Amino acid sequence: MKNNKTVGVMGGLGPMATVYFYDMVVRLTDASIDQEHIDMVIVNRATTPDRTDYIIGKSTNSPSEVLKKDAKKLESFGTDFLVITCNTAHYFYDEIKNSVSIPVLNIIEETVKHAKEQGHKKLGILATTGNIKTKLYQNMCQKHEIEFMILDENRQSYIMSIIYDDIKSGKSADMNKFNSIVDYLKENDCDGAILGCTELSILKNDNHLDNEFYIDSLEVLAVKTIENCGKKVKR
Repeated sequence: MKNNKTVGVMGGLGPMATVYFYDMVVRLTDASIDQEHIDMVIVNRATTPDRTDYIIGKSTNSPSEVLKKDAKKLESFGTDFLVITCNTAHYFYDEIKNSVSIPVLNIIEETVKHAKEQGHKKLGILATTGNIKTKLYQNMCQKHEIEFMILDENRQSYIMSIIYDDIKSGKSADMNKFNSIVDYLKENDCDGAILGCTELSILKNDNHLDNEFYIDSLEVLAVKTIENCGKKVKR
């Protein structure tokens, strides 16, 4: 009889966020020996076509088939459930979920549910333009009856620059730009900001932003992954 669950990680979206997710799961698992940690199979498919470029019509190269192929491959390895370490890729969530017979955790839903459980009333959504345009977080906030706010075009371009020009390029994030956006959210009565892009989770980690204002989607996914494997989370 199989006691331990194995999680399949759809990664490489981008690679550094996948490394960060794996590191976080290991650090947050309450384990005193190797054998108490979680079994994982990670696909680091860095060559997956850009999700936002496809969604906003900048590219005709759909990531869908690559994502479904990797999901099936992870299932064939004997994984018990899947996680996708990219928020924007959840535009294809239903296609991925329907391509396999094992559960797929939804980072968008888990993040919004967590924010509501923590007592947040109004959330600022910080995510890629592809994520914002397809209303992944907006729709989920409406489903769970929590108020939200998205950025204007100019401030949204700041977020995209931080994600693509800074973090995905291996540079330090422009914290002046980021902090000006956070100030703007607070001025508009947001009591929390969803870091709805895994690159923004890296920004939080690199800059030691432990403030309760930030809801780190990748950290929520890491905790849910540990719980789903029947392990204890280190508090």
